Amino acid sequence: FFFCQVFHCFGQYFCLHFEAFQLGMAPVYMAFLRFMGDETEARNYSYSLEVGGHGRKLTWEGTPQSVRDSHRKVRDSHDGLIIQRNMALFFSGGDRKELKLRVTGRIWKEQQNPETGVCIPNLCS
Repeated sequence: FFFCQVFHCFGQYFCLHFEAFQLGMAPVYMAFLRFMGDETEARNYSYSLEVGGHGRKLTWEGTPQSVRDSHRKVRDSHDGLIIQRNMALFFSGGDRKELKLRVTGRIWKEQQNPETGVCIPNLCS
């Protein structure tokens, strides 16, 4: 399973990746943001991703990687929000058999205060 959605913030494009894969023997889900430009430009931005439910949440904060690096390289470096399957099912609620996750996030320019110059795209998976 692999999902990619493009967002436009601060006159730039970003791509949210969400995918399922095996980490050792355990099934996991991973969400991370990539910048559609070079690595130097990517360092001007930061982002946070959050997933949760039932009064609990997991949060990841980092710098987006450039799309010039393969998504596999980013995934294999574990540079993103990693959600174990049992936690994903807990967040999904219900009978814990169906996956229903909502990923929310923020993107901001690094030189700005994260609370003022923020782009809040509608991130969902």
